[in-house]
Amino acid sequence: MLKNITIINAKLHGYQEQQKILIDEQGFIKDIRSMGVNNLTQKGEKIYDAQGDWISLGGVDLQINGGLGLAFPEIQEKHIPKLHQICEFLWQEGIDGFLPTLVTTSVENIQRSLSIFERFMKIQKEEELETAKVLGVHLEGPFLNHEKRGAHPSQYLLTPSVEAIEWLLDGYESIVKIITLAPELDITDEVIPYLSSRGIITSLGHSQANTKQAKKAFEMGASMVTHAFNAMPSLHHRQPGLLGEAMINPDVYCGLIADGNHVCPTMIELLLRGSLYERGVFLVSDALAPIGLGDGVYPWDDRQIEVKKGTARLANGILAGTTLPLLMGVKNLVEWQLCPLGNAIALATESPRKAINLPIISSGQPAHLLRWNFDKERNQIHWKRL
Repeated sequence: MLKNITIINAKLHGYQEQQKILIDEQGFIKDIRSMGVNNLTQKGEKIYDAQGDWISLGGVDLQINGGLGLAFPEIQEKHIPKLHQICEFLWQEGIDGFLPTLVTTSVENIQRSLSIFERFMKIQKEEELETAKVLGVHLEGPFLNHEKRGAHPSQYLLTPSVEAIEWLLDGYESIVKIITLAPELDITDEVIPYLSSRGIITSLGHSQANTKQAKKAFEMGASMVTHAFNAMPSLHHRQPGLLGEAMINPDVYCGLIADGNHVCPTMIELLLRGSLYERGVFLVSDALAPIGLGDGVYPWDDRQIEVKKGTARLANGILAGTTLPLLMGVKNLVEWQLCPLGNAIALATESPRKAINLPIISSGQPAHLLRWNFDKERNQIHWKRL
């Protein structure tokens, strides 16, 4: 962590001019000022010159399913050391925090996983190490539409209701940050308001919801869409559906997998333009357990997935996820010429924080910072931790 130093000539998203970032002796951001104001350095002041490069907080991944061979729904007490390794790995990949994502599985597996993550979050709070932090848990299921379940096993799908939510969470409400569900399955109209009352974000996904049903769900409090375009009806000029309704709603954030396989770059550009770039979109990795291990064939619950060039598929060819880290999405967006670098950085660092109500870069935050450089000649993005 940077301590007792001033970063100068830094580009920051949301600021017109280059900035100076003052960092105190405890390693917290003391102030952010324009380079045109009070530029005289103090005697003995340590200076780090960013030379006009972009500076940001680390990434926040709101949808990651495992790492280094461990699938989060299969986590047990013995895997606590592996969790530490995963957090260190993600830290080295530029990630400050993440939501371990539990895909559809048995209620027993979900509750066991929640108990382990509750304990691990307490351990991290006590240790205060420089590592990627578990910010809570994302439940991607089991309240999904059978027709849009994708790689989720059908035998564990449940119909959403308040009673089913209470049974599933079993007292772990405080660590669950997001639940992905298909709103058209809730005939009571009670689930989304109930989740909101418990401080849990409802994300719509794996759904057949039409425009009317999606609009109603957003009006009831849903504020997110899980992996836009995937596992939902396609955009149609007479039936824009769930995604179309989300794109015109300024209070809704859409998760996006920018690996080049889940969504065509042309559709990514359409989403970004329609959502005014980072206003309503954030990047996710949707990475599966083999992230960090390379290509190959790996176990996935009682099935297998094959990873080729970072893309994971079941034996029947169904797309299951990726093994590409979150910040690869930033590089892709810029190198595909879909998004300016400052906006692309924000999609992985600021937008996910806004989506779960965390502060963006500002005074009082730990100075866990990344420096970004764009090699225009090679059309390549590079970043490093400061």
